[in-house]
Amino acid sequence: MLPFRLYAAVLFVLTISLLFPPFCIGIRSFPTRAIDGGDAFELASAAWARFSEAPDYRNGAHCAVSMNKEMVSSCDPSLVHIAMTLDSEYLRGSVAAVHSVLKHASCPENVFFHFIAAEFDPASPRVLTQLVRSTFPSLNFKVYIFREDTVINLISSSIRQALENPLNYARNYLGDILGRCVDRVIYLDSDVLVVDDIHKLWNISLSGSRVIGAPEYCHANFTKYFTDGFWSDPVLSRVFSSRKPCYFNTGVMVMDLVRWRQGNYRKRIENWMELQRKRRIYDLGSLPPFLLVFAGNVEAIDHRWNQHGLGGDNVRGSCRSLHPGPVSLLHWSGKGKPWVRLESKNPCPLDHLWEPYDLYKPLRHYNAAKFQALSSISGSTLIGFSSYLS
Repeated sequence: MLPFRLYAAVLFVLTISLLFPPFCIGIRSFPTRAIDGGDAFELASAAWARFSEAPDYRNGAHCAVSMNKEMVSSCDPSLVHIAMTLDSEYLRGSVAAVHSVLKHASCPENVFFHFIAAEFDPASPRVLTQLVRSTFPSLNFKVYIFREDTVINLISSSIRQALENPLNYARNYLGDILGRCVDRVIYLDSDVLVVDDIHKLWNISLSGSRVIGAPEYCHANFTKYFTDGFWSDPVLSRVFSSRKPCYFNTGVMVMDLVRWRQGNYRKRIENWMELQRKRRIYDLGSLPPFLLVFAGNVEAIDHRWNQHGLGGDNVRGSCRSLHPGPVSLLHWSGKGKPWVRLESKNPCPLDHLWEPYDLYKPLRHYNAAKFQALSSISGSTLIGFSSYLS
């Protein structure tokens, strides 16, 4: 049995000898750099040893054939586009979510993931990129680096500190981050499981001039999402005078990016965030600005596509049960996350539905053969945005 320090040194040397810098495209002066020793050691000692490789899910005979089988482009019209954030805190949830999408998709090879990673996450974007490739070797994806200073000065305090994470606001900028050829995207939070064919959600029509589609909950008390000061202001509250607003959860949305860009909806959301910094009109993170802009003008999607609230409320994190009706997507929104509760041996009953999709393996299950995968990895595209907003 090697002493720990000797084992760590050997592990480090093996990793350095096998790793090569991933192919990187710099967008607008993104500062590129190779994977350094710290990244490599982090990769070997943490990420690579913690996730099993997912099954290789393949298309059926009826699926559309990509224009280029060797290298799938994100501009391929046959693709289903999914955007998610990717960070070390929610990594276990993100991996399970991707696994669930692929497992139930009728054409998994036609799904393209756009991962938005934080610039200053403890796990570097390059490490996260290699992790995704190791866990899902045949996955079509890109990783984009989200500059936190894009939004940091617009964020106000929330009822829960986790809701103040700049990455929560990355969905506001998808129209700018993703390529112009991507005209439609499904946005998913990292704490979801998709247990139905994602193509069904992708094919939902956004009627008229609607920009987003999401399940609506018109029975919810809509007034609680804004402060008394907002409702008592005759000018501010008039924003809803011409529409019937309903609550919707921004963790699952179908977005028309062509209409989003044309209507400059990113700026409309930012305007409300700027007002919030001057006078407090809401308490709940990134959701209220979306409600202010879109509530009452959302394409209503069947509730089966967002069985939300399974994480419990934002204070106690208590257990919740499913809403009545069929289920296509489970969403652990709220304070409690299934991987945390399972790890602490204090799960809620529904957390066991999440467990079969979990690819996390404790360090004791580490297999040195995992390093063999490093030599065959050509590197995924990593996109950096230093000034993508004009």
